[in-house]
Amino acid sequence: MSEVLKMKKRTVTIRLMESGDFAAVVRIDEKVFKTSRPEYYKLKFEELVQSTDRLPTSLVAEEENGTMVGFVMGELFIGEYGISKQATLDTIGVDPEYQHRGIGEQLIKEFVDHLKALGVRKINTLVDSDDSRLIHFFSANQFSPSKTINLERSIR
Repeated sequence: MSEVLKMKKRTVTIRLMESGDFAAVVRIDEKVFKTSRPEYYKLKFEELVQSTDRLPTSLVAEEENGTMVGFVMGELFIGEYGISKQATLDTIGVDPEYQHRGIGEQLIKEFVDHLKALGVRKINTLVDSDDSRLIHFFSANQFSPSKTINLERSIR
């Protein structure tokens, strides 16, 4: 997991996410989405990073000085809905000051390689159908529409 990516005289290292990365993840997410979601990440960290019941799959990208510049969070399906050997990519974020430098692509590549080593054969993610930028990003990283149907129900 010590893959190194050199960009514009900067070096980024990809490593497994740790509990101490919480504040940096929330900071990056707030810069990307223009809203703070610490409650969401508190639950995600409890489930995906701090839990001993799950294999670690979430990754961060950091500069040589330890500054986190990106992250990807996901989890393995361990039998939910009869699904196994699959994973989900829940969230990806790259600090806007570091976007368009290949960090997102490197995070996806490392995430895929890590999951493949764990025996995963398929990764799912959800994207809002109106978010053409994110759809393009995932398409460029070999994601395509799945045969899974996402059902929803409005509650009034």
